[in-house]
Amino acid sequence: MVTVDPYSGLQFVELSHIWKADAPSYPGEPDVQMTRAVKHAQHGVLAWKIKTTMHTGTHMIAPIHIAQKGDDLSAIDPARFFGNGVILDLRSKGSYDQITEEDIKNAGVINDHDIVVINTGWHNKYSDSLEYYGEAPGLTKGAAEYLLSKNPKFVAIDTPFLDSPLATSMSSHRGGPCMKRLAKGYEEATGRNALEDFPDWNPAHKVLACAGVPVLLQAGGDIDEVTGKRATLAATPWKIFKGDACIVRFVAMFDPSGSIMIDSGK
Repeated sequence: MVTVDPYSGLQFVELSHIWKADAPSYPGEPDVQMTRAVKHAQHGVLAWKIKTTMHTGTHMIAPIHIAQKGDDLSAIDPARFFGNGVILDLRSKGSYDQITEEDIKNAGVINDHDIVVINTGWHNKYSDSLEYYGEAPGLTKGAAEYLLSKNPKFVAIDTPFLDSPLATSMSSHRGGPCMKRLAKGYEEATGRNALEDFPDWNPAHKVLACAGVPVLLQAGGDIDEVTGKRATLAATPWKIFKGDACIVRFVAMFDPSGSIMIDSGK
């Protein structure tokens, strides 16, 4: 759905999942808790108390999450959160697939300092499920290195991880397995060994984090409507000291008239 500003004519497209009490939470993490502190019927107003990790829904991750000496959210230059970019179509990828450097190159042109958004179609599976958290496609280290060569402001993807879940604590890596059936399910589906195919922990995410590039996970909303296009994009997290992640609203903007200095989407 496209929203049009009646004054400027700018078009806005939602790229976020709706956030609520039953938003899917990562395996190993507690559920989101929302309690009405005051209520309309009783007090005439509504206010919520919320208890959550910031790694829920559409969220941005600072380099410090993966790289100990990386920038936290408060240290990231806010210019990184806004700019022109491209939404790449990689919806051909399925369960357990890897996204390679060649896949990225074939999906479209990336300009220097772009915001790069990757649509795998996995946002349609957003749920508390083994499939969503365990079988999502992920970037290879080589794909991340190629993206880094383009000096991106940030990289966004519609999956729960930048890497394959088998390269994270969901499987037999640091703190894992949070999904005890994952490695066995992979072996049954492919006939291959998960640790042999994914021996390293978060290799793609580490490449970007160590270079200071923020990552946005679980993009969603109407991303299919803008896939294959260029857009002006914005996602601004809280300015949290030592903050490693933050739930964000992610939006694509277009100026069909070309009269304002943001992308027309044409």
